[in-house]
Amino acid sequence: MSREREQKPFRAGSRSQGARGSAYAGNKNRDRKPDRMKREKSFRPAETAGPDPAADVVEIPEESMLLEGRNAVLEAFRAGRTIDRLYVPAKVKDGPIQTILREAKKQQTVVSFVSNERLDQLSETGSHQGVVAVAAAYAYAEVEDILAKAEEKGEAPFVFLLDGIEDPHNLGAIIRTANLAGAHGVIIPKHRAVGLTATVAKASAGALHYTPVARVTNLAKTMEELKERGLWFVCAAMDGTRMYDLDLKGPIGLVIGNEGEGVSRLVREKCDFTASIPMKGDIDSLNASVAAGVLAYEIVRQRN
Repeated sequence: MSREREQKPFRAGSRSQGARGSAYAGNKNRDRKPDRMKREKSFRPAETAGPDPAADVVEIPEESMLLEGRNAVLEAFRAGRTIDRLYVPAKVKDGPIQTILREAKKQQTVVSFVSNERLDQLSETGSHQGVVAVAAAYAYAEVEDILAKAEEKGEAPFVFLLDGIEDPHNLGAIIRTANLAGAHGVIIPKHRAVGLTATVAKASAGALHYTPVARVTNLAKTMEELKERGLWFVCAAMDGTRMYDLDLKGPIGLVIGNEGEGVSRLVREKCDFTASIPMKGDIDSLNASVAAGVLAYEIVRQRN
């Protein structure tokens, strides 16, 4: 599935009249689904999914910082601190709690309504006042920051999108690979995925300090919006086309799925290509971070 096409510098937000709306003229030869909007559209972060009533069973990363108490959590929000998740009681809706929930909504923080017993289990101080927040160990970037980094370098965007990576060592290793492969950033979902913890930072071998990581509520919606900015998406799948037979040049997003379940159905439907990695051994799958590295360097080979 090789294609010849003219390569032009990527400009964030610019679109041609081709089926893809890319700054790359030859991209109209690819098999894109036809119902793509043809007007310029700026990127909008995905909207928050709101409270999660089914989160009474939770696991707090050891490296994350717990904030407890109404004033401490409220001031953390007002100071701009990145909060990964907020836990509040399901039956308490008094004024101070409502104020904290409004601040959480502004920052699109994931909110979980849990039982008082669960809050007691989470609390380290025993004085949580009905509010426990999990603060990120490292700050997140915005998707626009990733696109801007590509534009500053005069390069077509190369982005990793991770669909539900749960192991912090895998996430750190993928961030390290993304940096070394010249990717401009990594996008992860807010729900059902590990965030930026100290373990992730250590596993990245310092790459986290140089590689922007954005976190979004809806990965599939984010992909749809990035398509309007000219990106194509390829995901790893055992039943996909052999990676050497795909055209992976130009503005590209590499999608890597969950360690056990792979890429989710909704995210896979947004992908333009599925790529398989040739395997000769007796087992049929690679670790998520290894698969990311193999596919990333095929993209690097084609881009160079």
